[in-house]
Amino acid sequence: MPSPVLHVMGARPNFMKAAPVVSALAGRGVEQRVVHTGQHYDERMSTVFFRELGLPEPDVNLGVGSGGHAEQTAALLVALEKEFLTSEPALVVVYGDVNSTLAAALAAAKLHIPVAHVEAGLRSFDMSMPEEVNRRLVDQLSALCLVTSPEAIGHLANEGIPVERAHFVGNPMIDTLLAHLDRFDPGAVRRRYGLPARYAAATLHRPANVDDPRQAAELVARLHEVADLVDVVVPVHPRSRPTLDAAGLRGHRGVHVLDPLSYVEFIGLVRGAVAAITDSGGVQEETTVLGIPCLTLRPNTERPITITHGTNRLVTPDDLVPAIRKTLTDPPPADPAAPPLWDGQAGPRIADVLLGALGDH
Repeated sequence: MPSPVLHVMGARPNFMKAAPVVSALAGRGVEQRVVHTGQHYDERMSTVFFRELGLPEPDVNLGVGSGGHAEQTAALLVALEKEFLTSEPALVVVYGDVNSTLAAALAAAKLHIPVAHVEAGLRSFDMSMPEEVNRRLVDQLSALCLVTSPEAIGHLANEGIPVERAHFVGNPMIDTLLAHLDRFDPGAVRRRYGLPARYAAATLHRPANVDDPRQAAELVARLHEVADLVDVVVPVHPRSRPTLDAAGLRGHRGVHVLDPLSYVEFIGLVRGAVAAITDSGGVQEETTVLGIPCLTLRPNTERPITITHGTNRLVTPDDLVPAIRKTLTDPPPADPAAPPLWDGQAGPRIADVLLGALGDH
């Protein structure tokens, strides 16, 4: 193949989704190029994931960094267009719904390079979410929409995307989870960070939850009430730290605030928790497979399958403490059934679709 498959990754969820795809294509001798946009640039938010997941070192790191949505997306567009013109890929593969995903899809489409979107068709139907805007636009630009759950195919059809562009392949993030399951050691995490044996794990980073000081203060107050019942361990995302610190997150002896964790440590933390409190899409999926009760502090989710087939529940801040209390007394089934095709083989299925498209191209 004269031109490579080019993978664009920019934020930590992208790395877990991409690793099985890169591995499956490498096993079939496909030439590939990995571009890290640098949207997440902290060592604990990006570089460590390449080592832990066995991903090849990026061929290029664009070093775009943070900024407002317009500033960041504009910088990504400029840098990615230059990269695509230089490397001339036959296919650009994008992951998830971050700004890097949108910028890569738009730059590639303008250059008439086919785009494959891994995790296509997810919808929260909440256009106040930047991720929802990104998802919808990327799917319209993509020649291949690689779908992780069945309802996503209907969402794509409702938006006029031809059914032949949609492929139900399963969830590559779950491939990564299952491949590393033996490495997720809750005891090692507790010992390293001096954590109690019984705790809830919490992650908060959505703008709707942490950007407004009043909303952040309300959530912190609820976390303190949870900590009256069970200790709470909070690895704090860099974008959340200023408002959560200002809201007094550390002001309860039962709240343990950590810096961002590596993938292996974070999943080890979640695996040992009595519950997860989150606004993260990925955590909703991971807890579904691990069988950990998940309380999602959002009014909606683009992953409803984690509710119908998993352990996830949407809660408001006012619901949080009663929900934790119920979780502590009524644990979930020990072995929940996984959603369809969340079986650790999404990477090879995606590779099949990509190779078929490259052959046609």
